[in-house]
Amino acid sequence: MGFQAVHYLNTNEPHICLYRDSTEIILTKTNGQQVLPNRSLYGYGYDAYFITENQEALLDEFIRTNVKVVRSLDETDYKNKEFVIEDIDGRWIAFGMK
Repeated sequence: MGFQAVHYLNTNEPHICLYRDSTEIILTKTNGQQVLPNRSLYGYGYDAYFITENQEALLDEFIRTNVKVVRSLDETDYKNKEFVIEDIDGRWIAFGMK
């Protein structure tokens, strides 16, 4: 997805930082536990939501690099324009604009 990964796996709190533009995502070690997406736990919901200005270009980039798109760019019933991808652990990540 175009992020640069910086590994901090040999620290007291092992994690990986992902960087892209002005976005930083921190991934923590699960110690072998299964990742449960919000929609599995609660029946709905995204696991992350990013406000994104150039959604069409980002969506096109993700499609070209075979990122799994689960919801195409569309207007929601709460009037946000957004699209949703699924990561390798099944989490849904939305990219939207109010």
